Amino acid sequence: MSSPLEDVSVGMEEEDQRPLNRALLHRSATTNASQVAMVGSNPCPIESLDYEMIENELFDQNWRTRRKADQVRYVVLKWTFCFAIGILTGIVGFFINLAVENVAGFKHQAVSALMDSASYWTAFWVFAGCNLALLLLASSITAFLSPAAGGSGIPEVKAYLNGVDAPNIFSLRTLAVKVVGNIAAVSSSLHVGKAGPMVHTGACIAAIFGQGGSRKYGLTCRWLRYFKNDRDRRDLVTIGAGAGVAAAFRAPVGGVLFALESLSSWWRSALIWRSFFTTAVVAVVLRLFIELCGTGRCGMFGRGGLIMYDVSTVFDDLMTYHLKDIPTVILIGVTGALLGGLYNFLMIKVLRLYNAINERGGAHKLLLAATVSIVTSCCVFGLPWLAPCRPCPTTGPLSSPDGTCHALNRFRRFHCPKGHYNDLASLFLNINDDAIRNLYSTGTNDVYHPVSMVIFFVASYALGVLSYGVVAPSGLFVPIILTGATYGRLVAMLLGGRSGLDHGLVAILGSASFLGGTLRMTVSVCVIILELTNNLLLLPLVMLVLLISKTVADSFNSSIYDLILRLKGLPHLDGHAEPYMRQLAVGDVVAGPLRSFGGVEKVGNVVHTLRTTGHHAFPVVDEPPFSPAPVLYGLVLRAHLLVLLKKREFLVAPERCPKEYVAERFQAEDFDKRGSGKQDTIADVVLSPEEMEMYVDLHPFTNTSPYTVVETMSLAKALVLFREVGLRHLLVVPKACDRSPVVGILTRHDFMPEHILELHPVLLRSRWKRLRWQRGAMAKYFRSLIVWVANSG
Repeated sequence: MSSPLEDVSVGMEEEDQRPLNRALLHRSATTNASQVAMVGSNPCPIESLDYEMIENELFDQNWRTRRKADQVRYVVLKWTFCFAIGILTGIVGFFINLAVENVAGFKHQAVSALMDSASYWTAFWVFAGCNLALLLLASSITAFLSPAAGGSGIPEVKAYLNGVDAPNIFSLRTLAVKVVGNIAAVSSSLHVGKAGPMVHTGACIAAIFGQGGSRKYGLTCRWLRYFKNDRDRRDLVTIGAGAGVAAAFRAPVGGVLFALESLSSWWRSALIWRSFFTTAVVAVVLRLFIELCGTGRCGMFGRGGLIMYDVSTVFDDLMTYHLKDIPTVILIGVTGALLGGLYNFLMIKVLRLYNAINERGGAHKLLLAATVSIVTSCCVFGLPWLAPCRPCPTTGPLSSPDGTCHALNRFRRFHCPKGHYNDLASLFLNINDDAIRNLYSTGTNDVYHPVSMVIFFVASYALGVLSYGVVAPSGLFVPIILTGATYGRLVAMLLGGRSGLDHGLVAILGSASFLGGTLRMTVSVCVIILELTNNLLLLPLVMLVLLISKTVADSFNSSIYDLILRLKGLPHLDGHAEPYMRQLAVGDVVAGPLRSFGGVEKVGNVVHTLRTTGHHAFPVVDEPPFSPAPVLYGLVLRAHLLVLLKKREFLVAPERCPKEYVAERFQAEDFDKRGSGKQDTIADVVLSPEEMEMYVDLHPFTNTSPYTVVETMSLAKALVLFREVGLRHLLVVPKACDRSPVVGILTRHDFMPEHILELHPVLLRSRWKRLRWQRGAMAKYFRSLIVWVANSG
């Protein structure tokens, strides 16, 4: 149905709109129209999830026959799964930390031994060779075994919880590659973290529980079928993602809030309680393993450990702050916002370039990974030569009674004489966790040279941008924390005596501001920072710096995860309706032609429609003799039609079958939703010519109460209904009674801005945008400022 808005002349604006319009058309054609998006590191077909409760004769009968014991089993299973998810996520999180500590620890120990013997070139080749081998291992298994394991996985998890499914994003192979690849990538000195992959790992563990067993391996149980639906799987994935954050940071409350603020599109109080229980289990499991490794049985792990930066046990007086320190906090917040906005901008530019390279095949993916690894090794090993040797501290928390400071996870001697250390090597030649621990240490204002901080900040910022797009499991959270802590210390050094804040405290505030400027999260990041540092005294300052950094950064661009979502082409529905949607009715965006079935349909017609269309649902319209006039009976799913065709329970004549006939030949289990990314196809159905001439009664299998909207409803109002209820299909019915009982079906694609603006390009000028600085506006304001200053002079 065309809109009168399409007839409006755009006049002089046509030339300005053309480039943007072409970009929108290109993106629509490559992602949304074709239903293909980048999942991990490869383009994959995607489809929407359906959280709607289906009500038909067969399912209603199944619910009526359920006993009280079935309901008790369902509740017990949900809590049992939460407990198991917490146990397994905690074990996997500990294993990843243990492996990274030992692999990277042995590598750094070997390099340090060679440096002590003055074998500098040998040390470099060992260091670069180990890094290259580890990263190629991570990239190879990701590129050739499970491309869905690439990246952090947070954009894919966020899209899934918004209602977008893709093949293999939560498979057992993806889980294995994610764990092994993340260990190798983080151990390779690549500037990536393990927090993002841990979110994906926890979601994978939870999704495996939600598969309802496996027929392939004979792991089936009648009780498990309760979870063969998108609603329960969504809840489990949400819980698993929160458990992953708790395992990465030992932050149980932060994990729950991270899933609530950043990932989930639907939330309820019962889910909070189960998620909190799961993260508490994770915290207990990690604590047990940490105590076990406290005796030194875990190799290098006992010297580093999980990410935990306790800054409250010593020098509590250094954690004090006063009203005069507020300007410093504001400066850090604004700086973090500016750096975060630029970081997001550069990251997307680099990811576009990397995607163009990765599309050429596996060899180019490995070549890109090797190039980044070599550049990283040269920077990490070469830049410490620019730093001067500094004598070991004799006082403070980092002093040693023997006058040396060459502990493996604290200071690096590098090329310096005994009793001295290289501050840049102490940051570069450590895993990110230990480098952050060094920067967060209180009472260390004189440990690092300002020039070293500048060098490390520039290198950390640049390597963070260049490292993420490599085809390997990698996260953004920890590198952002490290970069923010660096410029926080740098700001404290530049202020000098004008600020009474300890440099370790300012480093924590720098991390919080950079997180707010890039990730654009406030509550969850605040709690995670507090749980990481184990210091509630920081709460007011962390809150203030996060609010400032997020507010300012939102004036430039979106969060990094939202930008990556759009870059990947994942059709994520935002929580707001853009104002131009209020100018359109749902009838203005409904696309045809509409395919529908009768209540009793010929088998050949059903097969032909399924073969010639890719639609996942079809209206069922009763016509005489089954009703006096055409009337919408409901909506039947493609998956259910395939089940009916495979069972071959057809009718010779076009008549309705009795309820007893359906109850004897079908069970509700036959129509359970298969696992993520798994589905039957019409190619699997082979029927004889005689069967094609028979009939099938669709009434018992049709959802008789689908959500419907009238064609005159505004698109903005329909979007709210579609997203809040978690629909996959929304039927559009006519305003008048003398027309066909159904006008069309709205799907996720119909609400995407690219599709709407392609149909109505005149709305390009009125498209809603956040208040953001544009280059033209900034140049205008800058010229006005110069003129005002000149006139004032």
